[in-house]
Amino acid sequence: MKLVPITLRLRESRQDTRFEAAARDPERAQAAVLRALLGRNAETAFGRDHGFGRIAGPGDYRRAVPMRDYEGFRPYVRRVMAGERGVLTRAPVTMFTTTSGSAGEPKFIPVTDDWREEQAKLTRLWMLRAMRDHPGCYDRKTLVVVSPAVEGRTKHGVPYGAMSGGMVQRIPWIVRRNYAIPYAVCLLKDYEARYAATMRFGLAASVSLVGTPNPSSLLRLAETARRRTEEIIRGVRDGTLGIPDPEFADHLSPVERARARAELHAALRKDPERARQLEAVAKAHGSLLPGACWPDLRLVGCWLGGSAGVQAKGLAGLFGDAPRRDLGLIASEGRMTIPVEDETAAGCLALHGCFYEFIEEERIEDASPPVRLAHELVDGRRYYIVPSGGNGLYRYDLNDVVEVRGFYHRAPKVAFVRKGRDMVNITGEKLHVNQIQSALQEAGAACHVDVWQFRTIPDVAASRYDLLVEARETHPAPDERLIEAFDVALRRINPEYAQKRASARLGRPRLFVMRSGWSESLCRAEFACGKRRALADAWDETSRRAVVRSVEEAD
Repeated sequence: MKLVPITLRLRESRQDTRFEAAARDPERAQAAVLRALLGRNAETAFGRDHGFGRIAGPGDYRRAVPMRDYEGFRPYVRRVMAGERGVLTRAPVTMFTTTSGSAGEPKFIPVTDDWREEQAKLTRLWMLRAMRDHPGCYDRKTLVVVSPAVEGRTKHGVPYGAMSGGMVQRIPWIVRRNYAIPYAVCLLKDYEARYAATMRFGLAASVSLVGTPNPSSLLRLAETARRRTEEIIRGVRDGTLGIPDPEFADHLSPVERARARAELHAALRKDPERARQLEAVAKAHGSLLPGACWPDLRLVGCWLGGSAGVQAKGLAGLFGDAPRRDLGLIASEGRMTIPVEDETAAGCLALHGCFYEFIEEERIEDASPPVRLAHELVDGRRYYIVPSGGNGLYRYDLNDVVEVRGFYHRAPKVAFVRKGRDMVNITGEKLHVNQIQSALQEAGAACHVDVWQFRTIPDVAASRYDLLVEARETHPAPDERLIEAFDVALRRINPEYAQKRASARLGRPRLFVMRSGWSESLCRAEFACGKRRALADAWDETSRRAVVRSVEEAD
């Protein structure tokens, strides 16, 4: 008897019913969500400021509540962090999720217990849907990669951390018992140690499901298995971790460190038979190939949209022929879609959990852009998605561009395409132009280089950024010191960039020194097209012809 599938069916049948009902009647479902959201939070500070009690429908809501990005919510969030109750939500805030902001100060996204449970239900719904389409995906162990649920605490003792770690802790215990990786692995301080421990535990088990949002993490895990083949086999045979006395995260207390270390060692087992199986794989393939080590692998869950989709293409040769299913449109601000089929970035909007508005991509800069609701979207069109959720972010400018790719019943299926205006992203770092400009100014001052103009271009295939700079001729020419200082400054300004660089999911930026006059000629060309950008998706011919030299140095 398979307890995991039975548990999921029993726990999530009601959630699945709500999901189906909302997909069949999006307009009715969204009206109910908005009505409940406003009624529940009418007496909050934000609700009183914006007249929630007088709002009768989506039109009133639009007129009463201006769309705003996180900086528009920061004054309210600061009040919450100072200990004030009833600011954004009636329910008390019990934690914050963190992500990088457009400037140096990170975002702290409020989380209530109700909101966290709603997000956990959506995660379990993804699991249920995956299990229905791939009945054997929970027959063996599940390998999931998460970040710590708690990475620190505010002055008033409220924890903050990653939503992924928190979601793991809200999964039914019978499902968690099937996880191949002890939670304590994500508490290791060094990223290389995390990857090594993940593969040490993961390859010791028969795995039927692998899941983590960023495919770059899976590529890094496969590379770790290749480099550490002998260590992993020896650790499985001898029942050792294979990492000499790993350090745990600084925010943990001595008691928490001791508990985490005990959890790791309790999970270790001597398994000579499994070690022999791994040796056979290494002999046949030259190293430990995850797909060959896990012949029972039935499904890989990861992002398939945007730049992540480019990286996901590299998984096939490493993880065998297991199908891939997108994990959905997930941000620190919440989960927004439930994918219902494999090999596509599109997922059905979770219309029963959040209220959504959409603005056509080409109209986002209008003074008063027209707004569409979920039932008004057009197949094949791209929109900025504007959610309002139980975390207290109302008409929130997420700055994500999505594309409608068909419908599930009457609900639109949307796929993440890219970050929106003034932002670039390769593997979750979400660099804002303000951050890049600040880092470059700091680096220029440190190296006595006066950067006149710049452009940043993501190189998704190489997982790094190209930085194009034109400096004033009266100052020293840009060299490797500038790109090193830029990288250091950007790590300090953007915590997620720092994490991706530390884990080697992002490489060091590459510097291109441009000839004098490049920016002027580029400006003329772009003005003719009606645009001017410090960020670009790809190289243009004007810039390629203007490169004087490139500076590239390995980490």
